[in-house]
Amino acid sequence: MDTEADASPPGRGRGRPRAFDRGAALTAAMHLFWKKGYCATSISDLTEAMGIGSPSLYAAFGSKEALYAEALGHYRETHEAIVWSRFSKANTATEAVEAFLQDSAAGLSRTPNGCMVTLSAVGSEGQTALGALVAAARNVTLERLVARFEQAVAEGEIADTLDIHSLARFVQTVQNGMSLLARDGTSAAELATVAETAMLAWHARIAS
Repeated sequence: MDTEADASPPGRGRGRPRAFDRGAALTAAMHLFWKKGYCATSISDLTEAMGIGSPSLYAAFGSKEALYAEALGHYRETHEAIVWSRFSKANTATEAVEAFLQDSAAGLSRTPNGCMVTLSAVGSEGQTALGALVAAARNVTLERLVARFEQAVAEGEIADTLDIHSLARFVQTVQNGMSLLARDGTSAAELATVAETAMLAWHARIAS
């Protein structure tokens, strides 16, 4: 853990505050919040994990709340491509959904804590503003799915009589459940079978 100023040689006064790698500190905070949640993570936990003193933490990030918000954004920036890359490149909505669910199965199983956004309980822990931030982040999944399905309707892949919003909620709910299972240690292979079963339901629904 760093101190706020290095010891200076005799006669040279106080040293400048010790610099630290802000990006590495943010990543460490992200992993800690991801593992323990917001309320269970103390400032002393954070300073130990980040390798800085509390004055440096407040100077760099403002507050614990602001640090969590930035850590959440950092998580999305560094992890969303895992589940969205093939989705965005797929030629059809069916291919996009299959890629989204299968990539979620593979990606979620590689972490011990599931999805930081999906499983965050910060809103129910009394942090209203952070809860709204997390809810908005969760809603991005629904928005992207709805937009892709609307495109599929326009292209004639999906009938315009289908409830696109409910269809998107179904896919989102499956992925959310997979995240919880991944946190409990469910294997990638088993999560992949969940994705396969969900695709059977998808095909039945869009064919109706």
